[in-house]
Amino acid sequence: MTTVFGAGYSGAYDALYQDKDYNAEVDMIERLFKKYGETVKSVIDFGCGTGNHSIPLARRSYQVVGVDRSEDMLASAWVKAGSLPPLTEINFFHGDLRTFRADQTFDAAIMMFAVLGYMTSNADVSAALATVRAHLNAGGVFVFDVWYGPAVLHMRPSERVKELAFGNTRLIRSAAGELDTYQHTCRVDYHIWRLDGDRFGGETHESHTMRYFFAQELAYFLSQSGFELLNLGTFPDLSQPPDENTWNITAVAKAV
Repeated sequence: MTTVFGAGYSGAYDALYQDKDYNAEVDMIERLFKKYGETVKSVIDFGCGTGNHSIPLARRSYQVVGVDRSEDMLASAWVKAGSLPPLTEINFFHGDLRTFRADQTFDAAIMMFAVLGYMTSNADVSAALATVRAHLNAGGVFVFDVWYGPAVLHMRPSERVKELAFGNTRLIRSAAGELDTYQHTCRVDYHIWRLDGDRFGGETHESHTMRYFFAQELAYFLSQSGFELLNLGTFPDLSQPPDENTWNITAVAKAV
């Protein structure tokens, strides 16, 4: 897989997604833990990024471990974790989701913000799900979200530009996607420009290839990896079934 979430992109990440309601997503995750899980006290967050789900969960008294392959993203997560109260149980590890193993199992696992989509081959998807299963207790709940194939094919990717300002700094990000319908992937080319006042502060370019998924495909991958798919619905409201206008979907599975 190509290198993504390097220093430039990681440094701009939290600013670019400052309008994303992570606390509401953690509320959703907790509701799903209570509905589908047994007693959930420990959580492993695969593809934790800068800790935007891990840290709120730790604040809510869960024992949390985050795993990510970007050392730059993890560096930001550690900085933010420094604001947590003493004795908060949180740790972060650098690792590849296909091969990572910790000497510990958990009551629940999450993989949010379409992280599974970075596993673009069938072998990669299976390896990532095997990693999740290896870290879950029997009956453990697994919550994740992905891009939904029927919606991606119906809506198609478009070019988008996002601009935001904080202090004397402006960030401009363009994102353009291109589908490969044979491989079930979408390559998204990101270009970020930073302006510090009247000065050009630099630019970053990354290409992220994302896989999109179909319902029966997900059910099969999960069943082959030791899971039972319990629910598949729109993101973030699982009470609604996905359709061709639902780009993001949430899945809940149980380790069997």
